[in-house]
Amino acid sequence: MSENLHGRALGLIAKARVEGLADSERAWLNTHLQDCGFCSEHARQTDRALRSLRTAAIPLPADLVSRTQFRVRLRAIELRERQPKRRMLWLACAASWVFGIASAPFVWRVFAWLGQLTGAPKLVLEIGFGLWWTIPAVFAVMVLLLEGARHPGEPDWTKPGR
Repeated sequence: MSENLHGRALGLIAKARVEGLADSERAWLNTHLQDCGFCSEHARQTDRALRSLRTAAIPLPADLVSRTQFRVRLRAIELRERQPKRRMLWLACAASWVFGIASAPFVWRVFAWLGQLTGAPKLVLEIGFGLWWTIPAVFAVMVLLLEGARHPGEPDWTKPGR
Protein backbone atom coordinates (compact mmCIF):
# COMPACT_ATOMS: atom_id res chain seq x y z
CA MET A 1 0.00 0.00 0.00
CA SER A 2 2.94 2.29 0.76
CA GLU A 3 4.21 1.99 -2.83
CA ASN A 4 0.81 3.13 -4.13
CA LEU A 5 0.97 6.20 -1.87
CA HIS A 6 4.48 7.05 -3.09
CA GLY A 7 3.46 6.49 -6.70
CA ARG A 8 0.44 8.74 -6.25
CA ALA A 9 2.57 11.39 -4.56
CA LEU A 10 5.21 11.31 -7.32
CA GLY A 11 2.47 11.58 -9.94
CA LEU A 12 0.91 14.54 -8.13
CA ILE A 13 4.31 16.26 -7.83
CA ALA A 14 4.74 16.05 -11.59
CA LYS A 15 1.12 17.03 -12.24
CA ALA A 16 1.46 20.08 -9.97
CA ARG A 17 4.32 21.37 -12.13
CA VAL A 18 2.48 20.82 -15.42
CA GLU A 19 -1.28 21.08 -14.94
CA GLY A 20 -1.87 22.26 -11.41
CA LEU A 21 -3.77 20.43 -8.73
CA ALA A 22 -7.25 20.50 -7.32
CA ASP A 23 -7.51 21.68 -3.70
CA SER A 24 -8.18 18.19 -2.37
CA GLU A 25 -5.14 16.75 -4.22
CA ARG A 26 -2.92 19.62 -3.06
CA ALA A 27 -4.01 19.09 0.57
CA TRP A 28 -3.34 15.35 0.36
CA LEU A 29 0.08 15.93 -1.25
CA ASN A 30 1.11 18.50 1.37
CA THR A 31 0.14 16.11 4.15
CA HIS A 32 2.06 13.26 2.51
CA LEU A 33 5.16 15.42 1.93
CA GLN A 34 5.24 16.35 5.63
CA ASP A 35 5.21 12.67 6.60
CA CYS A 36 7.39 11.13 3.84
CA GLY A 37 11.02 12.16 3.53
CA PHE A 38 11.53 10.32 0.22
CA CYS A 39 8.70 12.12 -1.56
CA SER A 40 9.62 15.45 0.06
CA GLU A 41 13.21 15.09 -1.22
CA HIS A 42 11.87 14.17 -4.67
CA ALA A 43 9.73 17.35 -4.69
CA ARG A 44 12.77 19.49 -3.71
CA GLN A 45 14.93 17.89 -6.41
CA THR A 46 12.20 18.46 -8.97
CA ASP A 47 11.97 22.13 -8.00
CA ARG A 48 15.76 22.48 -8.13
CA ALA A 49 15.94 20.83 -11.56
CA LEU A 50 13.21 23.06 -12.96
CA ARG A 51 14.90 26.19 -11.57
CA SER A 52 18.21 25.19 -13.13
CA LEU A 53 16.50 24.55 -16.47
CA ARG A 54 14.88 28.00 -16.37
CA THR A 55 18.20 29.70 -15.70
CA ALA A 56 20.27 27.62 -18.10
CA ALA A 57 21.85 29.65 -20.87
CA ILE A 58 21.31 28.31 -24.34
CA PRO A 59 24.07 29.39 -26.69
CA LEU A 60 22.79 30.85 -29.96
CA PRO A 61 24.73 32.14 -32.94
CA ALA A 62 25.44 35.85 -32.62
CA ASP A 63 23.97 36.67 -36.02
CA LEU A 64 20.79 34.59 -35.64
CA VAL A 65 18.53 37.62 -35.28
CA SER A 66 19.96 39.45 -38.27
CA ARG A 67 19.82 36.30 -40.43
CA THR A 68 16.20 35.70 -39.42
CA GLN A 69 15.24 39.31 -40.17
CA PHE A 70 16.97 39.06 -43.53
CA ARG A 71 15.07 35.88 -44.43
CA VAL A 72 11.76 37.42 -43.35
CA ARG A 73 12.43 40.50 -45.51
CA LEU A 74 13.31 38.32 -48.50
CA ARG A 75 10.10 36.32 -48.07
CA ALA A 76 8.04 39.51 -47.77
CA ILE A 77 9.57 40.86 -50.99
CA GLU A 78 8.91 37.55 -52.74
CA LEU A 79 5.28 37.50 -51.63
CA ARG A 80 4.82 41.14 -52.64
CA GLU A 81 6.20 40.40 -56.11
CA ARG A 82 3.91 37.39 -56.50
CA GLN A 83 0.87 39.34 -55.32
CA PRO A 84 -1.45 39.90 -58.25
CA LYS A 85 -1.53 43.42 -59.59
CA ARG A 86 -5.25 43.75 -60.18
CA ARG A 87 -5.56 47.50 -59.69
CA MET A 88 -5.10 48.13 -63.42
CA LEU A 89 -7.61 45.38 -64.21
CA TRP A 90 -10.22 47.03 -61.97
CA LEU A 91 -9.50 50.43 -63.51
CA ALA A 92 -9.84 48.95 -66.99
CA CYS A 93 -13.16 47.34 -66.07
CA ALA A 94 -14.46 50.59 -64.57
CA ALA A 95 -13.38 52.55 -67.63
CA SER A 96 -15.00 49.92 -69.84
CA TRP A 97 -18.31 50.27 -68.01
CA VAL A 98 -18.20 54.07 -68.09
CA PHE A 99 -17.37 54.18 -71.80
CA GLY A 100 -19.85 51.36 -72.45
CA ILE A 101 -22.71 53.24 -70.85
CA ALA A 102 -21.73 56.49 -72.55
CA SER A 103 -21.39 54.86 -75.94
CA ALA A 104 -24.45 52.58 -75.77
CA PRO A 105 -26.69 54.77 -77.95
CA PHE A 106 -23.97 55.11 -80.58
CA VAL A 107 -23.21 51.38 -80.59
CA TRP A 108 -26.91 50.62 -80.96
CA ARG A 109 -27.08 52.97 -83.97
CA VAL A 110 -24.10 51.15 -85.51
CA PHE A 111 -25.82 47.80 -85.01
CA ALA A 112 -29.07 49.20 -86.45
CA TRP A 113 -27.17 50.52 -89.46
CA LEU A 114 -25.47 47.11 -89.94
CA GLY A 115 -28.89 45.46 -89.66
CA GLN A 116 -30.33 47.73 -92.37
CA LEU A 117 -27.27 47.21 -94.53
CA THR A 118 -27.18 43.41 -94.21
CA GLY A 119 -30.83 42.70 -93.55
CA ALA A 120 -29.95 40.67 -90.41
CA PRO A 121 -32.83 39.76 -88.11
CA LYS A 122 -33.43 41.94 -85.04
CA LEU A 123 -32.62 38.98 -82.72
CA VAL A 124 -29.13 38.66 -84.22
CA LEU A 125 -28.56 42.39 -83.73
CA GLU A 126 -29.70 42.21 -80.10
CA ILE A 127 -27.44 39.20 -79.42
CA GLY A 128 -24.51 41.03 -81.06
CA PHE A 129 -25.25 44.12 -79.00
CA GLY A 130 -25.30 41.98 -75.80
CA LEU A 131 -22.07 40.23 -76.75
CA TRP A 132 -20.49 43.63 -77.27
CA TRP A 133 -20.84 44.22 -73.52
CA THR A 134 -19.47 40.81 -72.51
CA ILE A 135 -16.10 41.32 -74.25
CA PRO A 136 -14.53 43.19 -71.27
CA ALA A 137 -15.80 40.57 -68.84
CA VAL A 138 -14.45 37.72 -70.99
CA PHE A 139 -11.12 39.53 -71.25
CA ALA A 140 -10.97 39.99 -67.44
CA VAL A 141 -11.76 36.30 -66.86
CA MET A 142 -9.04 35.27 -69.32
CA VAL A 143 -6.50 37.50 -67.55
CA LEU A 144 -7.43 36.03 -64.16
CA LEU A 145 -7.28 32.45 -65.47
CA LEU A 146 -3.89 33.04 -67.08
CA GLU A 147 -2.62 34.62 -63.88
CA GLY A 148 -3.82 31.59 -61.91
CA ALA A 149 -2.08 29.25 -64.35
CA ARG A 150 1.18 31.13 -63.84
CA HIS A 151 1.01 30.66 -60.04
CA PRO A 152 -0.62 27.23 -59.61
CA GLY A 153 -0.25 27.03 -55.84
CA GLU A 154 1.57 28.12 -52.76
CA PRO A 155 3.28 25.90 -50.21
CA ASP A 156 1.15 24.93 -47.22
CA TRP A 157 3.30 26.88 -44.80
CA THR A 158 2.44 30.22 -46.47
CA LYS A 159 -1.30 29.76 -46.06
CA PRO A 160 -3.03 31.29 -43.04
CA GLY A 161 -3.98 28.98 -40.19
CA ARG A 162 -0.99 26.65 -40.58
